[in-house]
Amino acid sequence: MIVTFGFSFQSCDEDGNLLLPPLGLTEAEVAQGLREALKVGTNNSVEETNIHDGYFGNPDIKIPWPQDAMGAYNYINNNSSMVLLRPLLEEVIVLMNRGAEAASEKAKPIFIDAITGITIHDAWEILNGADNAATMYLHSRTFSSLHEAFKPDIHDALQTVGAAAIWSQIANAYNPVANFSPGLNPLDPDLSDYATGKALDGLFFLIAEEEYKIRKDPVARINDILRRVFGTLDK
Repeated sequence: MIVTFGFSFQSCDEDGNLLLPPLGLTEAEVAQGLREALKVGTNNSVEETNIHDGYFGNPDIKIPWPQDAMGAYNYINNNSSMVLLRPLLEEVIVLMNRGAEAASEKAKPIFIDAITGITIHDAWEILNGADNAATMYLHSRTFSSLHEAFKPDIHDALQTVGAAAIWSQIANAYNPVANFSPGLNPLDPDLSDYATGKALDGLFFLIAEEEYKIRKDPVARINDILRRVFGTLDK
């Protein structure tokens, strides 16, 4: 499944008719079902990531070396004067993921607060939207605030597991060279900003997978409200 976070909903069908509640369901029930689906998705996603190798062992959400710092990565790997730093390149990747694994549980109450904000007006469009429409709704309305709230926890986690110290060690050795070498860019000393964004991307990716399962697989509808609301989508 390809997950994207563009955000648009259609309130009418292809003939221009307004979308209406599924037969036998009230507006409140549809909204409740969508909130419940996201609660299930966020709970499962946090549990999946808040364990050893939750990020590092999952290739779909593993946090890689920052793309805009690949110049430093390649320079250190290919320059004999930097040979002592080479083992640290992979170590910082491991520890970024360990930091995200340690911090991910802090996202759960933030997600839950945001989920309660789904309105009856939004509910029909989300239910009749794309297979990750509820996730896109949540992402569009929470990512910035989540990033701001989650970053201190990622920062603390990176400090605790040692990623911040290793990143600083690499930057302190590499940046003086980069400052006086054409074509090389110094490393941003704030690793937590990058790691926070990637950690949240991973959580939303997993939430979208959970939503997809609830929409498509009746077995994933673990309670009555999910069965009633998402059962209306079965063909």
